[in-house]
Amino acid sequence: MTPPLILASASPRRLDLLAQCGIAPSQIIPADVDETPLKNEKPLVYVQRIARAKAEKVSLLKPDGVVLAADTTVFCGQRILGKAETITEARAFLSLLSGRRHRVATAVSIISPNRPQGRHFAVTSIVKFKPLSPVEIETYLATNDWVGKAGAYGIQGPAAAFVSFMSGSYTAIVGLPLFETVQALRTEGIKA
Repeated sequence: MTPPLILASASPRRLDLLAQCGIAPSQIIPADVDETPLKNEKPLVYVQRIARAKAEKVSLLKPDGVVLAADTTVFCGQRILGKAETITEARAFLSLLSGRRHRVATAVSIISPNRPQGRHFAVTSIVKFKPLSPVEIETYLATNDWVGKAGAYGIQGPAAAFVSFMSGSYTAIVGLPLFETVQALRTEGIKA
């Protein structure tokens, strides 16, 4: 019997990505964890820690299920650009990313009854924005597309027009690396 798949995420983008592959979670239980980076924490360590914490928290509630959790972060150098709290912070993030390359890392954690220690991995991609004018930034901010998104943008929305270069996994940039995630779920009995 196939175990239930529990998505430990409130992200509609992750749910949509799974649906593209024919995967529908049995239940969605967002994990409420503190996403504050630790002092001097490196971006990859940070994003993996948060994804793992989400999976572990939900697996305590659903020990018989396959728990899938993920976290996405944008970073420029070693500076982590989380979800902007205000429009002022979003403006600062976009100004920093203007005309520059940055990295987007999505970490995935899957915990199941067969693998209680979990399977954990991260996929990092590179994105470059064209130089953004103040008008372009303000027009984008007015869409509110930046709300709730790491780095204050979503590549699948209006900010796609800013991307002059991308290398890596598009779906990981959106929020869930589908190739790697589907392969890992198959080993847990979840079929696409």
